[in-house]
Amino acid sequence: MDKKQQIKQYCQQFKITGISKQVEELIATAEKNSTGFLDFTLTMFKAEADHRHDNELQRRIKTAALPVGSDLNAYDHTVENGLPKTRLNQLRELNWLDQIYNIMLMGPSGTGKTFLAAGLCADALEKGYKAYFRTMEELMTMLKLKDITKTHMTEYKRLSKANLIVIDDIMLFPVEKFQAVIFFNFINQIYESTSFVITTNKMPADWAKVLDDEVLATALLDRLLYRCEIINLTGKSYRLSNRKTIFES
Repeated sequence: MDKKQQIKQYCQQFKITGISKQVEELIATAEKNSTGFLDFTLTMFKAEADHRHDNELQRRIKTAALPVGSDLNAYDHTVENGLPKTRLNQLRELNWLDQIYNIMLMGPSGTGKTFLAAGLCADALEKGYKAYFRTMEELMTMLKLKDITKTHMTEYKRLSKANLIVIDDIMLFPVEKFQAVIFFNFINQIYESTSFVITTNKMPADWAKVLDDEVLATALLDRLLYRCEIINLTGKSYRLSNRKTIFES
């Protein structure tokens, strides 16, 4: 057995998989550049650190449940929806997240609310924050079942410790009274330590109709809007404007 194989075996034994996958390439580069022992050792540790960082990021992205293609680097800035590029770049700096501010993205369907929210969530994950993307329906299901199933209780505990929660399509459908109460209790529990990005096509004034309870709606908005930037998105639906056809032109 040659020395490279021995190194790989030791890496596998001690679960140093990042170095194990790159050991031949690292050695070849070091020999080509006549790298010193100290620099070579540092390069190996960096390779392992990068590998573990990438694996951890992929794990957190999976847990966050982001929609496919949630990358704001691919954002189409030619679309006129009321959000200038400079303002989007400011949002991507995530200073508001450090200050536990909320972002509310309002506007009709197709104006980019979900893509923007998911992209900000992806940026937060990249920078090491505990961030999650959930629809209003998914949140309500979790809250209803958390005392019944272990899976939903685990989800509840996870979200309770989040730095950021995206709530997509909030107040899209009518909410029954008992659901509205448990949703309010959840928000009330974490709003002082967790930031929210909310997407909605309902004006805050319409939330009372959806919840069928003006007092509860007012209390919920009081917590979400206290430290919140409301961004109104306008324009035509991006999906309808760029819809595909199965026929040749």
